[in-house]
Amino acid sequence: MPPDDLPGLDLDRLRALLDSERPGLVHGPLTGRLIEGGRSNLTYAVTDGTTRWVVRRPPLGHVLATAHDMRREHRVISALHPTAVPVPRPVLLCEDPENGAAPGAPFYVMEFVPGTPYRTADQLAPLGPARTRDIVLSLVDTLVELHAVDPAEVGLADFGRPEGFLDRQLRRWGKQLDASRNRDLAGIDELHAALGRSLPHSPAPSIVHGDYRLDNVLIKREESEGGEGGADRITAILDWEMSTLGDPLTDLGLLVMYSMPLGMPDSPVSTTAGAPGHPAPAELIERYAARSGRDVSDVAWYTAFAWFKLAVILEGIHYRYTLGQTVGAGFDRIGDLVPVFIEHGLTTLHSGLPGLQEG
Repeated sequence: MPPDDLPGLDLDRLRALLDSERPGLVHGPLTGRLIEGGRSNLTYAVTDGTTRWVVRRPPLGHVLATAHDMRREHRVISALHPTAVPVPRPVLLCEDPENGAAPGAPFYVMEFVPGTPYRTADQLAPLGPARTRDIVLSLVDTLVELHAVDPAEVGLADFGRPEGFLDRQLRRWGKQLDASRNRDLAGIDELHAALGRSLPHSPAPSIVHGDYRLDNVLIKREESEGGEGGADRITAILDWEMSTLGDPLTDLGLLVMYSMPLGMPDSPVSTTAGAPGHPAPAELIERYAARSGRDVSDVAWYTAFAWFKLAVILEGIHYRYTLGQTVGAGFDRIGDLVPVFIEHGLTTLHSGLPGLQEG
């Protein structure tokens, strides 16, 4: 594939940079493709015919540097790679926006990790209920491993500001909402205010992924030596652009939110919760509590906050769609989801989660 076929990435200049910084790594001309699925940073799969890598760079055009911080993503996977948390091996960080490989932007290179990101119930269905259940439970177990990492021990003691984390998060997403207001959204201000009145006391801070869900991890089936049976395992957690130090239960709340079916099979948002065998929210919460030792009695608040946060994100996408600034399938349906997320957030905050009303 000619380099010009990859917008935002010059493969010849990438090869020259890798030859200079990582001599002997590349053994032939590079070819590549843009990996579909992301709606934020651009991700490319690159190969020399023998080895494969992945390149990440910010979107084309003018963007806020803090919203697409390549150094931040590279730093966190570099810190976590020696731990039990599955992340790709980092290869190279280029912070010079004048570089020719990814014109106008910093970027980083990491190893290519095999695996499948499951985004829909239809993708999970052929695996069967038992495999689906095991995969989702392993998602909880891996989150526990992430939250067990001591930030100071891996050089991430200054990776965020845990003090006042939830209050800042609420204010941040409130400002994001104000920036996207172009229609009436019944209940969203009520939800925002109610969350602010009932802020829980955060547990000890941890490394927080910020967007932890099934389609942000890679799953690979590993067959047993005898050829019979086998197990699915998480080979890598991806998309660390929202990671920081903060309240670990925000990751749990988001995971629980994604485990609650929307009742919209054609939703442009992940539908994996509707797959046969997917564990109920209560089981995921109980497993996390048992394995992490954390108090999860306020999990309904964190889940309601996740509904609010996603409602704001989706409203921003819908707003850009109305301005003609987004291209691709599914954007025309995003706006219809926002009221659904608001309703779920209010219900969760006021009535709790199924099976956990006592907790």
